[in-house]
Amino acid sequence: MSEFKEIDYSSLRITDWLPTSVKEMKARGWNYVDVVLMSGDAYVDHPSFGAAVIGRALEAAGYRVAIVPQPNWQDDLRDFKKFGRPRLFFGVSAGAMDSMVNHYTANRRRRSDDAYTPDSRHGMRPDYPTIVYSDILRRLFPDVPIIAGGIEASLRRLSHYDYWQDRLRPSILTECGADMLLYGMGERNTVDLARRLDGGESISEIVDLPQSVVLRPIDEMPDTSDSHNIVLNPWEIVMKDKKAQSANFKHIEQQSNALDGGATLWQAIGDMVVKVNPMLPAMADTEIDMAFDLPFTRLPHPRYKGKRIPAYEMIRHSVNLHRGCFGGCAFCTISAHQGKFIASRSPESILREVRQICRMPDFKGYISDLGGPSANMYSMHGRNLEVCRKCRKPSCLHPVVCPNLNTDHSALLDIYRKVDALPAVKKSFIGSGVRYDLSMHWTGDPKIDSVNRQYNEELIALHVSGRLKVAPEHTENSVLGIMRKPSFALFHDFKKIFEQVNLRHGLRQQLIPYFISSHPGCREIDMAELAVKTKDLDFHLEQVQDFTPTPMTVATEIYYSGYHPYTGEKIYTAIRPEQKLAQRKYFFWYDRTYRLDIERSLHRLHRPDLIRRLFYR
Repeated sequence: MSEFKEIDYSSLRITDWLPTSVKEMKARGWNYVDVVLMSGDAYVDHPSFGAAVIGRALEAAGYRVAIVPQPNWQDDLRDFKKFGRPRLFFGVSAGAMDSMVNHYTANRRRRSDDAYTPDSRHGMRPDYPTIVYSDILRRLFPDVPIIAGGIEASLRRLSHYDYWQDRLRPSILTECGADMLLYGMGERNTVDLARRLDGGESISEIVDLPQSVVLRPIDEMPDTSDSHNIVLNPWEIVMKDKKAQSANFKHIEQQSNALDGGATLWQAIGDMVVKVNPMLPAMADTEIDMAFDLPFTRLPHPRYKGKRIPAYEMIRHSVNLHRGCFGGCAFCTISAHQGKFIASRSPESILREVRQICRMPDFKGYISDLGGPSANMYSMHGRNLEVCRKCRKPSCLHPVVCPNLNTDHSALLDIYRKVDALPAVKKSFIGSGVRYDLSMHWTGDPKIDSVNRQYNEELIALHVSGRLKVAPEHTENSVLGIMRKPSFALFHDFKKIFEQVNLRHGLRQQLIPYFISSHPGCREIDMAELAVKTKDLDFHLEQVQDFTPTPMTVATEIYYSGYHPYTGEKIYTAIRPEQKLAQRKYFFWYDRTYRLDIERSLHRLHRPDLIRRLFYR
C-alpha cells in the first residue's frame, strides 16, 4: 500500500477523489476501471466511510476504482451502466449502516431523514440495497463477478431474524445475485480477492478466501463437525425450530470472536450449502496504520458542494484509534463485524491524522473525538495470548473482567497528551462511549491502578465537552446480566468520581447515561425500578431507546426464539407494541401526561411503594 500523503487543501482537484463519473474517470486518463463500488451512502472520502476505505485500499494495491454513490434503482438504471463492465468485479454495499436501521425506528415507522445522504434527504436508497443493487447488476452484467460487503451483508451472512419483516431469513447470499460475500472489515480480503481474480482465477474457483462467504454444492459439506469445521443446523430445520436457530447462533458468535479465526461454518439450504470461511486475525499495527494512512481527502466529494451530510459533520474532526471491541454487549454487533480482539494504530499514525485535520480549512482547534468502538480499549489485549487463543467467551468484561486482560490505560493517556501538545490543538474531546467498568477495574497492581485513576481524572477534567455520555443501559442486575453489562453499582461509583473531579477542577459538567427499554429479560417492573433509581440520582432521562433487534446479536436471538443461546433458559421479552410502550413510559415519569398511566400500572403490579417514591417524595 502507498505511504501517507499529506493533503494540500488549497489545491485539491477532482482527481484527488476516486471517480464517480465517466468524466472524472477520463480526467485521470483512464478508459476503463478494474472495480466499480456501488454504495448506499453518499461518497465521503474519509476513513469512517466504508466505500472510501475499500476504494482507497484497492487503489493503493494498484487498481483503478470508481464509486457509484446512491445509484438510482428506479429509472433507466444509467447509474449501474455508466462505467460499463469493470475488468475485475462490482462491489456492493448498503452503506455504513444497516439500511433497515437507517430507514425505520424501533416501532417500524419510516424515518424522514438519512444522515448519510446530502441534506438528510430520505428515499435515496432502497430497503436492502445489497439485494436490490446486486440483482440489478446481475441482470445487466450476467458474467461479471458481484461481491457483497459492508455491515448489512456482513451481519446477514447466515440465517438470521429480520425484525422489520418479522421472520427468519436465510443467508443474504442466497437472496441476492452476488457471487461472494466479504464480511467484517474488508481491506485485506477485498485486495486479496482482486489479486486472485487479476491472477486469472475465476470467481467460482475462489472458495477458500478468509473472511468470505460462498455458496457451494451440498456434497462439499463435511459430514460432521470437528476442530476445523462446524456444521450448523440447516435452513430447513431452523425455519421450523427456533431452538435450532438459537443453537446455531452460539457457534456463530464464538467463531467470530476467535483469536485464530476459528472454524469454517457450514449451513445447508436445499441442495446448496453456505460456507463461511474463518475470520482473519486482528490487524497488526503496521496493517491498520496503512489502512488509515491512505490518501483520504477527508471531505465529501465536490458533487455535494453546498449540501450538508450529517454523518460526516459528526466525525469530520474526529480520529478513530482502534478497531474491535471485547465488551461483548448482548445487543451490539461490533465484535460480529470487527472482531473481539483490538487492532490499535501506532501513535505516529494517529498524530499524522490529527495534523492532517489541523490543516483542514474549517478546523478551529477542537478534535471532536479521540475514540473507537469503545473509547478506552486502545492497545489492550490479553497478557498471555495462548490463553486468548483457546478462549471463546464473547466478553472479556462480563461477568467479571478477565484476569488475563491487561487493562493498563497508559498508552491511551499518552495519545491524549501527545495530541493535546500539538500547537494547533486547543482541546481534544472523547465522544465515543467510555467503558467505566474497564477504567475503574481494580487490578491490585499499584502502577496500573494508579494510571487508571489518572485516566479517569484526565478524561473528566480535560476531555469532556460539557457532557460525558456513558451507557449503564439498565439498573436491574437480572437485566444487566442478560445484556452482559456490569452492575449499576459501578455507575454510582463512577458518578461519584465524576462529581469529585468536577469539584476539584471547578467544572460544571453533566454525566449523561444511556438506557434501553424492552431488552430481553426486562419486565415492566424492572423499568419501574429503573425510573425510581434514576430519579433518586436526580436524572431526567433523555438518552433512551427501545430495544431494536438487529441481525447477529445474542439479544436478537433471544427476542426471536425466546431462549438464551448459551443456557437454553427461557427468557421473557416484550414483543407486542403495547408491552413495549408499557416499559418505555417509565423513562418519562416526570412528564405529567404519563403520571396517571404509571400509577395505574404500579397498582396493577402491586407496587404502590414505587408510586410514593416516584411522585410523593
